[in-house]
Amino acid sequence: MDMKKRLEFAVSAAKEAGRFTLEYFDRPGLRIDRKGDGTPVTDADRGAEKLLRQRIAEAFPDDAILGEEFPCVPGTSGLRWILDPIDGTKSFIHAVPFYSTLIGVEKYDPADPDNREKSEMIAGVIHLPALDRGVWALKGFGAFEERPGFEEPLPAKVSSITALEEACFLTSEVKTFAETSRAAVYTDLENRCRLTRTWGDAYGYYLVATGRADLMVDPEMSPWDCGPLVTILAEAGGVFLDWRGSETIYGGDGIAGNRELVKQALQIIADFGAREPER
Repeated sequence: MDMKKRLEFAVSAAKEAGRFTLEYFDRPGLRIDRKGDGTPVTDADRGAEKLLRQRIAEAFPDDAILGEEFPCVPGTSGLRWILDPIDGTKSFIHAVPFYSTLIGVEKYDPADPDNREKSEMIAGVIHLPALDRGVWALKGFGAFEERPGFEEPLPAKVSSITALEEACFLTSEVKTFAETSRAAVYTDLENRCRLTRTWGDAYGYYLVATGRADLMVDPEMSPWDCGPLVTILAEAGGVFLDWRGSETIYGGDGIAGNRELVKQALQIIADFGAREPER
């Protein structure tokens, strides 16, 4: 399997889908619908995912697809695309440019597609359309950032800060900690860390992967929220784990940073006996 080819395709497809979303971004008359869980969705979300699915089906018809807005597509190749056309729809609908298009590529056993222990994430892209920048990675080949003013991608590296007291801690939405019976975890992290900000969703993980922020913790996540994060954080010298310390996109929650900061944050989670996220 030519994974470099798939990564190049993923970067190109994410940019194309991002350009599609910009046609709707900060425009009057954007229709906002509510899904069954109360989260917002727009024609930009649906249209961008349809575009991504079409491109993948044309280029890699044997690959499986898991996306946020439409049903799963089975495959036979042993590779599965994990798609979030607009991660940060709440930012998007408020014309805040901190939203992203996410693509992850997962290797799995096609004979046992639901066995998560046999799967591994091997490529990922975070593209920030409104900021014209992003970060991408392929397992074993490093993580790289693209941003305006630089002709060539730059190596992406997580922060070297190893004490929570010196760290910039990010999360996507504070109230989610209370909604999942984990408010004490947030309070302790906020009290321990030097700075707390809600530069959330995948934008926050982009900041962590490129060393601009030090730690990100979210108490509730779906697989498509996490699709590129395992590979990008690992290749940037850090780690993306669930709250039980497993390197997975299926844990229902997430934590990212360098290994020392993540270790300290996981200890806080353990000390409070944080329950599983309520769904």
